[in-house]
Amino acid sequence: MIDLRSDTVTKPTEAMRKAMYNAEVGDDVYKEDPTISKLEKLAAELLGKENALFVTSGTQGNQIAVLTHCVSGNEVLLEKDSHIFYYEGGAISAFTGVQTRTISGVKGAMNPDDVQAAIRGEDIHEPETGLICLENTHNRAGGAIIPVENMQAIFEVATNAHIPIHLDGARLFNAAVAEGKSVKEFTQYTDTVQICLSKGLGAPVGSIIAGSNEFITKARKWRKRLGGGLRQAGVLAAPGIIALTEMVDRLAIDHENAMYLAEGVNNISGLSVINAVDTNIVLVDTTDKGIPSNMYVEKLKEAGILAVSFGPTTVRLTTHFDINREQVNEALTAIQRI
Repeated sequence: MIDLRSDTVTKPTEAMRKAMYNAEVGDDVYKEDPTISKLEKLAAELLGKENALFVTSGTQGNQIAVLTHCVSGNEVLLEKDSHIFYYEGGAISAFTGVQTRTISGVKGAMNPDDVQAAIRGEDIHEPETGLICLENTHNRAGGAIIPVENMQAIFEVATNAHIPIHLDGARLFNAAVAEGKSVKEFTQYTDTVQICLSKGLGAPVGSIIAGSNEFITKARKWRKRLGGGLRQAGVLAAPGIIALTEMVDRLAIDHENAMYLAEGVNNISGLSVINAVDTNIVLVDTTDKGIPSNMYVEKLKEAGILAVSFGPTTVRLTTHFDINREQVNEALTAIQRI
């Protein structure tokens, strides 16, 4: 099978497996795991923040950020198709007791004027705006890169209103590599950030949240409350270190393969790519085939290709380091046959 469902399906590299085996470990709840500490220090430096915390998943990291920033009764502003709103099981309300206020963006980017207008005033009938969340790259916008200039403008709006900014940066390194920028150029316009180690960077488990020392101290307690306190977790941190030191630059290959895949799909009758392929996600429209996306996904599976339905007539294809150019060509040949 050629697995184009997600960059979460990657297997750990041989170097990662060896690092896991040889990892020096200790009890991280007591802050005694040296490999976890090394990973967190490295991540904080890369992200330009004072401190960082290893968490089990991107969703856990995002929810800890909301729990740390907000209090029950707050309102959180975020883009209408953002992962925190769309794909995290309603956790933002279930755990934190906050409500969401969604804003329509363009390619996942909210207009700063719309954000400004959505911030609540002093009326006792209204909730307080407790947090603004951004997502970069934006998953449902097809891996779209939110421009640094847009992030800066929203950050200035938030700063003037004394509201923190949290960035769901699950695929932030994809944005940085595609733009030829340091991740710090993006994170400088955030108070906190979450990055996934287990997507394009290839680690088997885990994410990082980063922010000020005060934020991480509070976040550590919320991680414990959510059952995220880990013991000899260095075996999980070791591949994360390799992810951050050896797997970032090669993301450019995934982007090249995604663009190549998109060009090939656009040459197949009845199919069209509906997103500007900024990074490693390709959104394919099946409308002209006269077939809904879930049925088309089944036809792809029969042909040896795994994909996901991303809407009534949209199929998502995602490239990653376990997919090479030869496999992309095999996929295109199978799609042509279909």
